Amino acid sequence: MKFNAILAIVLGLSVSVLTGCKYDDMKNGAHARGSRGADGDETSRISDIDSETDSEAQEVDLAAVQEERFEDTCDRCTDVSFEAVHFGFDSTQLPQDELDKCDAVANHLRDNENRVLVVAGHCDERGSNEYNLSLGGNRANIVLQYLTSKGIAAGRIQTRSHGEEQPVDEGHNEAAWAKNRRAEFEVYQQR
Repeated sequence: MKFNAILAIVLGLSVSVLTGCKYDDMKNGAHARGSRGADGDETSRISDIDSETDSEAQEVDLAAVQEERFEDTCDRCTDVSFEAVHFGFDSTQLPQDELDKCDAVANHLRDNENRVLVVAGHCDERGSNEYNLSLGGNRANIVLQYLTSKGIAAGRIQTRSHGEEQPVDEGHNEAAWAKNRRAEFEVYQQR
């Protein structure tokens, strides 16, 4: 149990550090935004973000905590699936009309205490690989923050970023790109 408590603190700190803000900040419009530079590459900037750090979390030795991947330690659940959450272009803001999808996941986790979740962030093909990996990670972390705001322990959620590497639509147009800007949910059963 002590490991789970430490892991929850580390994950919470990691989310705050990686995203630089809390979910409430994101909801109010203070979110990571990207822009295209003169060379066409996307760059990221953070605006109007107030990052708060828990002093207890600062005392945790991050190197001492090794995160075991749920994919390696749990069994994938095939009895449940959830719709992907979609994002706007170059955005990490959870659209209001996508929150019901996150709420369904939170309700499932609340009703099934022995299940854990991997949130995988994805992007469309525009932007550099490095930028898209970062953006995908930020999208997954925003979903994690939302789920924790609904009472799900951070230690039950892990995030991944696949950047642009796993498109659901191979097209090169806005319709395809809109489908590829997403966060997907993978549910696992603890052994």
